[in-house]
Amino acid sequence: MDFDDFSKRISKIDNLELPGRASHYKMVPAFRAQELESGKILKKNPRLAAVMALFYPGLANNTNLLLILRNTYKGIHSNQIALPGGKMEKTDADLLDTALRETYEEVGAVSDHITVIRSLSEVYIPPSNFEVTPYLGLYKKERPFLMESDEVAAIIEVPLLDFMDDRKIFHQILSTSYANNVEVPAFKLNGYTVWGATAMMLNEIKELFRQVL
Repeated sequence: MDFDDFSKRISKIDNLELPGRASHYKMVPAFRAQELESGKILKKNPRLAAVMALFYPGLANNTNLLLILRNTYKGIHSNQIALPGGKMEKTDADLLDTALRETYEEVGAVSDHITVIRSLSEVYIPPSNFEVTPYLGLYKKERPFLMESDEVAAIIEVPLLDFMDDRKIFHQILSTSYANNVEVPAFKLNGYTVWGATAMMLNEIKELFRQVL
């Protein structure tokens, strides 16, 4: 879809009700969704974080979504596909400030050039005890992305048409922080498997887009 047309249509989601947990739970195993919904998994003074779902023009002005591959490190989210973002710092005015700062640090997207459409439903990540607030933003991409190599192993540019294609959702056997060899729903985007919290956030965005695109 042409980015200019996309930008006009997507502004309408600001007035839509967020799908929230109903959309999130479609991207986790059934037993995990039941644990989350029943309250069996409780938040324990979670650390706060924010990410940015950034849509921008690619070749021929077609709309793309930006994802990143995190570097390998000693941590739960090592070598995973993610949205740009990270934990809230004391110097951040709020979570939106966190998302904008981290997006600039990780991929060089200038904050002043990002049009923030709205915040989305928070996702709690029990293994790392983070509560993450996603934001949806538009970026005209007047300059190339600049990968922060200490944190980011690769920049992944996903065409909107692929993101919206239901055939890109599949199930894969994975070992997660909460179970070994479990069948997990995921996105297959640009050859990468996108699962867990990022898949939950993306599914909410996809369901919102279905209402306006």
